[in-house]
Amino acid sequence: MSEKPEAAGESVPEQPHDPPRTGVFADLTPLRQSPAFARLWGGNAIAGIGSQMTIVAVGLHIYDLTQSTFAVSMVALFALVPMLVFGLYGGMLADTFDRRTVALVAAIVAWISTAGLAALAWAHVDVTWPFYLVMTVNTVAATVLGTTRQAILPRLLPLELLPAASALTGISAGVMVTVGPALAGVLVAGVGVQWTFTTDVVLFTFAFAGIASLPHLEPEGDVREAGLRSIVDGLRFLRTAPNIRMSFIVDIVAMTFGQPRALFPAVGALLLGGGAITVGVLTAGVAIGAFITSVFSGRLGGVRLQGLAIRNAISVFALATLGFGIVLLWTTLTGGVASEADVNWPALILAFLCMVVAGGADNVSSIFRMTLLQASAPDAMRGRIQGVFTVVVTGGPRIGDLYAGAFTALAALWAPPLVGGILIVILVWLLVRTHPRFAAYDALDPQP
Repeated sequence: MSEKPEAAGESVPEQPHDPPRTGVFADLTPLRQSPAFARLWGGNAIAGIGSQMTIVAVGLHIYDLTQSTFAVSMVALFALVPMLVFGLYGGMLADTFDRRTVALVAAIVAWISTAGLAALAWAHVDVTWPFYLVMTVNTVAATVLGTTRQAILPRLLPLELLPAASALTGISAGVMVTVGPALAGVLVAGVGVQWTFTTDVVLFTFAFAGIASLPHLEPEGDVREAGLRSIVDGLRFLRTAPNIRMSFIVDIVAMTFGQPRALFPAVGALLLGGGAITVGVLTAGVAIGAFITSVFSGRLGGVRLQGLAIRNAISVFALATLGFGIVLLWTTLTGGVASEADVNWPALILAFLCMVVAGGADNVSSIFRMTLLQASAPDAMRGRIQGVFTVVVTGGPRIGDLYAGAFTALAALWAPPLVGGILIVILVWLLVRTHPRFAAYDALDPQP
């Protein structure tokens, strides 16, 4: 089997070996086999904790300035369109220039913007628009960095280790979203937002260690000049990539009809009780499920029919969403809670378990979808397709929030997850059945 040497002294097979035989726990082979991947993964995990701290701290600080939850929500709203645009633009950059350089420049911009937040806080700026502006720049830089980083991974690892790498990414993400917000709460309460932002500035420097040590990674194959034409070519490529295209479509279906997070505040206030604590518990359930399936992901690397694995994982996600809707329906029929201070513990526990299963199944689907994309997309096109992936995983949940909010206004709190779970199962099975190439996708012969 031919190999291609890298500047870092590592060699990565161009074609996959047989699926590795692994145990139940997460496969750590990528960390051992590729020091470059290990440094990139570790640096991103540490820096990500700081990024999650900043997200929480910005929200707390803006609420402290305005006493308005709408003002807090505007942080995400202002950043949404630039994030979608630069998901595509960042992918184009990753397919045109040295990916190490693109990642390094994006990391520098993200670091400077984080320092800018700290400077605003230390200067006691008491208006919100500078925070919106700097946070938007930070989000855009982080989007470009994330898109480029994912396009880099297949150059650091053999294809058969990409599922394990995706699972390790899930573990680090679980640590980020668990430790980061908790640490932010402690620091904001204890020493203030100024030191919280400053801590992120320090933690983000670990990202540079992982990126700076990478070899030069020029795109391989037919490289086009940067510009709108390059982005359009990437979108056109999806016409000839039915497997990648279908992985995007089934994910959009799942996120549109199976995203109940917009319901959590009302569920905590009207049905299950507990208020903000219930919102936190249900949100944590999704993260815990993702973390558990990442830790016990060892067997996933041996799965060959990854199209069917995506279908099955989304089906489990749908059934968990349906279960959540049934819990809400049962609680509605039994009268809900008398006040927010009361808690229906049996219903809350069941709802939490549904969210754990949903988060775990969604993570398994994500591992296989990411692996399919990275393994089958040509290297010269990988950044742009990764950019489309970023748009899908960013925009899909927002569409899901809209569906949940609109359907609840027309029906009841239990209706969006209950009906949505049923729709996901029906639509995904029909889509896969009518696209036999996706159902037959083989990890040993990755075809886009």
